[in-house]
Amino acid sequence: MTRSPPPVHSDASGDKHHQRIVDAIHDHGWSEQDNFLPPDLTLALALECAALAADGTLAMARVGHGTARSLQRDVRGDRIQWLEAGQSEARDRYLAIMEMLRIALNRRLFLGLEEYESHFAYYAPGASYLRHRDQFRDDDSRTVSIVVYLNADWLPEHGGALRLHPEGLSTQDISPVGSRIAVFLSADMLHEVLPATRDRMSLTGWFRRRSGSHRPFPEPDRLGA
Repeated sequence: MTRSPPPVHSDASGDKHHQRIVDAIHDHGWSEQDNFLPPDLTLALALECAALAADGTLAMARVGHGTARSLQRDVRGDRIQWLEAGQSEARDRYLAIMEMLRIALNRRLFLGLEEYESHFAYYAPGASYLRHRDQFRDDDSRTVSIVVYLNADWLPEHGGALRLHPEGLSTQDISPVGSRIAVFLSADMLHEVLPATRDRMSLTGWFRRRSGSHRPFPEPDRLGA
């Protein structure tokens, strides 16, 4: 499956978000930023995800990698569809915004990110995803994990938080508020998705580099290079 980025153009608020994400990833290994996507784009993507869920187009997500992939609904309960360039104007705008973020992460953190893959993720009420890491044991190409939320009027009582488990620190819950982005290092961050009382929609993705090309994380004094 090819998930190449479209030609670069961006309507995100750009440098301000990029700088905050880069700084937080460097300092803590994760970042949470509000208003990452323009409201009209968030709405358009939410409508597309909801339509895919309503017509049964989304597929039950599997766990594992390669020939070991399997359906385990007690572990992972979301339904997904992968994004491809050219599927819709909204998806192309989103992929272009993520291409700009890829460039910013490479420029400041020297991560060697080469491509971005992403899918819609739809969790029905009560669905969850148990604690896990995103990088596979036999494939280290997934480097930076991304979740962009599409949920309008989300309240804390709706649940559905992304719960991060930073090593040596207390857990961090990120509520899936529309246009909010969560970013974290795929190899390091143990995380889970808690059940919600209403439909929960997002775009989940990973910046990837060539498998086996692991680079040491830069020291703070290299950030300004």
